[in-house]
Amino acid sequence: MTGEDDGRPGDEAASAEGDAAAIDDEAVSAESEAAAVDGDVSADDAPATPTTREERRELALDLLAHIEDDELPLSDVVDRVETVTTDPSLVREILDAAELRGIIDREDGRVRTRRGGTFVRFESQVVTREGEFDCRRCGASISTGHFVRFDAGELGPFGSSCVRKVTGRE
Repeated sequence: MTGEDDGRPGDEAASAEGDAAAIDDEAVSAESEAAAVDGDVSADDAPATPTTREERRELALDLLAHIEDDELPLSDVVDRVETVTTDPSLVREILDAAELRGIIDREDGRVRTRRGGTFVRFESQVVTREGEFDCRRCGASISTGHFVRFDAGELGPFGSSCVRKVTGRE
């Protein structure tokens, strides 16, 4: 039995639980919308958090395309990609795809960006929300989460110093 309502007697309880869960989801959505602070961002406006391997790859590629530094050690680039995924095979796939797409060049443990002029616009691409979060980069408990919005999705939450590190401002 999967808990799905197949119309048989006895499934009313499962259906009622599903209805209660839907109401809870609506309440969470309303709370998330109310928690959006900067940039008049509501939960409805926020890009979906990537869940598939392909979505995470595209989000990480967006992040790499917005690196402000001209050159970084490979370890710093991997640190940034690991804010999206810690799967080693996906990290390698992301770095390979970034090189194939002309976003980066890798040589001798260094990474050079090949796209000039792209950067994260803090005023429009970074939004803050109040709540209880764990920083995606360092794991610290934070009450103000900073989220970076890209075309491929939203990345975060980060603390104020980690969002600057991830975006290359520090």
